[in-house]
Amino acid sequence: MLNTPRATDTGIAAHDRLYRSLRQQIMHGELAPGQALTLRGLARSYGVSMTPAREALRRLSAEGALTLSASGRVSTPDLSTERIEELATLRALIETELATRALPRAHIALIERLQAINMANAEAAVKRDAVAYIRTNLEFHRTLYLRAQAPAMLAVAETVWLQLGPTMRSLYTRIARSEPPQHHRMIIAALKAGDEPALRLAIRTDVTQGLRHIAT
Repeated sequence: MLNTPRATDTGIAAHDRLYRSLRQQIMHGELAPGQALTLRGLARSYGVSMTPAREALRRLSAEGALTLSASGRVSTPDLSTERIEELATLRALIETELATRALPRAHIALIERLQAINMANAEAAVKRDAVAYIRTNLEFHRTLYLRAQAPAMLAVAETVWLQLGPTMRSLYTRIARSEPPQHHRMIIAALKAGDEPALRLAIRTDVTQGLRHIAT
């Protein structure tokens, strides 16, 4: 179900509000793979005109968060096995590099913050709350990668997360996870030890294992 705060303003502000809200829903797996969206439905739900709804869909399509068929149907990605493999490989390449760059700046406050996020992730897993699980999982990674001070690289990683959001929801439902990824603990341990090879291995395994499970 769409989370649809009412947008009473118009123009750029209305478009941006709709874009950001819908982008977050897609990234966090609130929408299923292949779920259709319509301009009229979005405009009505968000209380905006067709123009900002159209612009929000255009931006999200450009980021790969939505697909546009030859008939003009707009929907969330329903990824092929090959596409999942490709995006998993991208995650492994980009995120291991981000983690490596973050390692020299992994002070104790960062590690404590990651531990707290991982606890929230564990709570979401116990509650079988898929959206909260995906959100806290991505928050864990984003919090670490911000320390890399590589905004362009992080933006690319977030675009990959955006394309994978609905698929991650399907993966969560399929494996019925009830505990946080063990690799998060390995990531934290590697950060504490300043162990770059162990960190790269933990990140690579964490970001690819589940995706390759759903692709097989």
